[in-house]
Amino acid sequence: MANVTKPIILLLFYLLIFTVFSDISALSSDEQALISLFSKWVVPKSVKLNWDSSKISPCSWNGVICDKKLNVVSLNLSNIGISGFLGHEIGELGHLKTIDLNSNNISGSIPVEITNCGVLEYLDLSYNNFSGKIPKNFGNLQNLEYLNLFVNLLVGEIPESLFEIPYLQYLFLANNSLSGSIPVNIGNAAILVDFEANNNQLSGTIPSSIGNCSSLEYLFLDSNFLVGNLPQSLTNIGSLIELYVNSNRLEGRIPLGSGNCTNLQLVDLSNNHFEGDLSLGLGNCTSLINFSVVNNMVTGKIPSSLGLLTNLSGLYLAQNWLSGEIPSELGNCASLTDLQLNDNNLQGEIPSELGKLTGLTVLKLFNNSLVGEVPLDIWKIQTLETVEIYDNRLSGELPAEITELRNLRNLTIFNNQFSGMIPQSFGVNSSLETFDFTNNKFTGQIPPYICSSKRLQVLALGHNMLNGSIPRGIGSCSSLIRLRLDHNNLTGTLPEFEESHNINFIDVSENRIHGKVPSSLGNCRSVTWINLTMNELSGSLPQELGNLTELRALYLSHNRLESPLPFTLRYWQKLINLDLSFNSLSGAIPKSLTRLTSLSVLDLRVNRLTGDVPMFLFEIQTLQNLQLGDNLLGGTIPSVSSSVMYALNLSNNGLSGQLASFSGLVNLQMLDVSRNYLTGTLDGLQNIRTLVTVDVSHNLLSGPIPVTLVKLFNKSPSSFVGNSKLCFDCKLSGNSTCLESKYITKCSDEPSKHKGKGHLRGFEIAIIVVGATFLTVIAVLSVCYARAKLQRRSKADIEDGSSDKFNKIMESTGNLDDMYVIGKGAHGIVYKASLGPEEVYAVKKLMFGQKGANKSMVREIQTLGTIKHRNLVKINDFLLRNKYGLIIYKYMENGSLGDCLHRTNPPTTLKWDVRYNIALGTAQGLAYLHFDCDPVVLHRDIKPENILLDSEMEPHISDFGIAKLMDQPSSSTQSIAIPGTIGYVAPENAFATTWSKESDVYSYGVVLLELLTRKKVVDPSFPDGMDLVGWARSVWSCSEQIDKVVDAALLEEFTDRKVMEQIYDVFFIALRCTEKDPKKRPNMRDVVKLLQDINPTLRPKKTTPTRSSPS
Repeated sequence: MANVTKPIILLLFYLLIFTVFSDISALSSDEQALISLFSKWVVPKSVKLNWDSSKISPCSWNGVICDKKLNVVSLNLSNIGISGFLGHEIGELGHLKTIDLNSNNISGSIPVEITNCGVLEYLDLSYNNFSGKIPKNFGNLQNLEYLNLFVNLLVGEIPESLFEIPYLQYLFLANNSLSGSIPVNIGNAAILVDFEANNNQLSGTIPSSIGNCSSLEYLFLDSNFLVGNLPQSLTNIGSLIELYVNSNRLEGRIPLGSGNCTNLQLVDLSNNHFEGDLSLGLGNCTSLINFSVVNNMVTGKIPSSLGLLTNLSGLYLAQNWLSGEIPSELGNCASLTDLQLNDNNLQGEIPSELGKLTGLTVLKLFNNSLVGEVPLDIWKIQTLETVEIYDNRLSGELPAEITELRNLRNLTIFNNQFSGMIPQSFGVNSSLETFDFTNNKFTGQIPPYICSSKRLQVLALGHNMLNGSIPRGIGSCSSLIRLRLDHNNLTGTLPEFEESHNINFIDVSENRIHGKVPSSLGNCRSVTWINLTMNELSGSLPQELGNLTELRALYLSHNRLESPLPFTLRYWQKLINLDLSFNSLSGAIPKSLTRLTSLSVLDLRVNRLTGDVPMFLFEIQTLQNLQLGDNLLGGTIPSVSSSVMYALNLSNNGLSGQLASFSGLVNLQMLDVSRNYLTGTLDGLQNIRTLVTVDVSHNLLSGPIPVTLVKLFNKSPSSFVGNSKLCFDCKLSGNSTCLESKYITKCSDEPSKHKGKGHLRGFEIAIIVVGATFLTVIAVLSVCYARAKLQRRSKADIEDGSSDKFNKIMESTGNLDDMYVIGKGAHGIVYKASLGPEEVYAVKKLMFGQKGANKSMVREIQTLGTIKHRNLVKINDFLLRNKYGLIIYKYMENGSLGDCLHRTNPPTTLKWDVRYNIALGTAQGLAYLHFDCDPVVLHRDIKPENILLDSEMEPHISDFGIAKLMDQPSSSTQSIAIPGTIGYVAPENAFATTWSKESDVYSYGVVLLELLTRKKVVDPSFPDGMDLVGWARSVWSCSEQIDKVVDAALLEEFTDRKVMEQIYDVFFIALRCTEKDPKKRPNMRDVVKLLQDINPTLRPKKTTPTRSSPS
């Protein structure tokens, strides 16, 4: 039986195999390839597909089209969620004319076999995850007309073979990571219509051969790293409709307008380094709709010929160096809807002809030097939505017509000279969202219905002369986010705030607001900043303020607040600054303050607080500045420790006992314990090396002043007076510091005449009693006088020369709080101020010392504001006070060169081309200071810390705080102190006060050596007494091998002979710049020329516009 069954089973098996192979052999070769290709893909179950060869022929599958011979001619499978990879089987479909796989999740590389599809005309692989390089043999697709690789993960260079495809019309390579240069043979693509390669990492220049693409209509090359000029040959392409080359590093003049541009509609050249004038020929581009050259270095006047562009809808010329007046001819651009001329040097009045632009929606003229009144006809343009004309010198009153602009959402006119009353019907039937009139001369009252539309988000009327009360409607304006009414003459009470108010910023400081702080303020649960200082508020702080859990800063100083601090303040766990000084608060300092785990500044000066100095305050690990002076505190000072506290004020209280040891405050800089009853010696202060100021006056201290405090005594002797038993010990301090002083006597070795006596005589007691009484009266009068003087001084400091930008900066940095410090130098401290996502500044605070600012300093800082060069930090603004000044400039994302070379962790990768560009850019900036400024500007402190790097690693020389102007033909200038930084100072300046151009050249040479070696100017690896210059010369003279000198990371690039030669050449330039004899050093123009000759391809030569002498 078994012998019979076995042959039957074998027979059935062979029949099954034969049937299967018969089915497969019935399929065409294309269908078989298709089955294999689709087997590598996964499609979401939600997508209904009929891909089943057992039920239906592959030629009938969704997305597949075959010809009559069952050859697959089209695959259209876009946007169905395919994942997997594209197999090599695609190359077996030799009859394909169309492949459309866009908007899927296909990954892996593009198979080389796809180039076997010789009749392919349309290929779309966009919006996938293809990686790797574009196959070089794409040129085999000789019939290809359309290629779209948009939005993938492709790398490598653009293959030259693409531009040898004779029928190629549409090439989309945008939004990948392609690198390298644009192939020179692009000019061979004679019928190319649309080329888009934006948002990649392309470098090099735009080939002039592109002018041969005579059919080109769309060219998108924006957001790359392209350099060089915009080819003149582009003007030969009369068919060009759209041109986008924004966000590159292009430079030179803009050639548009010099050729056939009648079809050109959209042009964006913004965020480059273009310079020179705009061509009058732009008026020939009569089809222009949008024209943008924002953020370049374009100079000259705005061409009046732009008035011929009747189709122009958007004109964007902001952030350049344009000068002259706004041409009245712009009023002829009847289609204009968006006009942005901000951040230039435009002067004169706003032409009344702009009032003819009846379709205008956006008008931005801010940060210029415009004067006069805004023409009435402009305020009658009913389509206006945004008007930003701040930071000018515009004047006059606002007409009633302005309130009839129903579409107006943003009206920002701060920092001008507008006057008169604000039209009272503002806000009625209004779309207003931003209303910023800060720092003008407006009088009268706040419009009562300003927020009646419930759309207003920003109301800023600070620094005017407004009076009357705050409208009640502001408290119910739930849309309001930011409220600034500071520095006016407002009276009345604060409004009641409705439940769930969205406001996050309130500043009503320096007015005459009275009454209590409303408990409804606790409804503003999103508020982060409240400033109500210098008003007439009274009563107690409401417990409801504990609801403000997002609060970062609360300023209520200089009011009439009473009673103890509320226990609910424990909920302010995000609070950073708390200032309740100059009030009448009473009771003990609550322990609930320990819950404020983010607190940095606590100011409770000049109140009536009682009890001891709480130990728990020093347990707040973030507390840096503690001000408890002028209260009624008693007891002893506890021994405390903190690693972050830098300021402590316990003055004018009733503290007694031994002066505590403050050695636990390891970073303490400012200490004031004056006007107490403290005894003992100053030994507890002698180990605090960080102290900058100390005041221990008017106590009962005794003993010698420690040697570590003698310098502080010499700086401010009055800070030690009123301690009759305090003296100098000459044995400790040395003869040089044992000086005669009316404040402190020398310590004597002689025994006291009364030593051993157990009592005082009657007249001695009487003298002490009378003296103590007299001192007490004097102390009380001094406190009163100090309070009044402080109030007057505070008022004067705030009112003198303040502006909205500086107020915002003070707000964003917590009044220049140390937590925002990003750098410290010999001449000041630098803070980071973030005013918004695209408005980040570095703020340098310069201290002018005891004598204060003088006219010379003012002139020097004003000079900085007139200097503009791509490699010099642009001064955005500055403010001068008597004792200090603030200089505002753009924040640089990559910090300083010093950070990149020595401090970043992990170390910043610095390829040779980056180092070269830093060297050349710095040289160009310094050459501009030396030769193109009138009078000449010497930097006097060139070092890596004063070379800032932007997001593209472009260098910008900073810190002219020590720069001195010199009158030609003299080539040097005198100063009292020796300028510069050790290691960067030229030998001739080591013991001299004369500084010259050659001195700057020497400092620059040291920086070059740091760039090459990545060693610090004084490095632990150097022999004793040797600096970087000496080490480099010594190693070179002994070995004459550059690899012994330069950074090891650069050795990897020595495989490129050109790079190695360039590094040699730059090293020799550095040696020339650091010659001991100043006469042997090249000047900075020579240095620029030498560097450009080394590598003319990396950074082409360019001219830089000069500036006129400052007034």
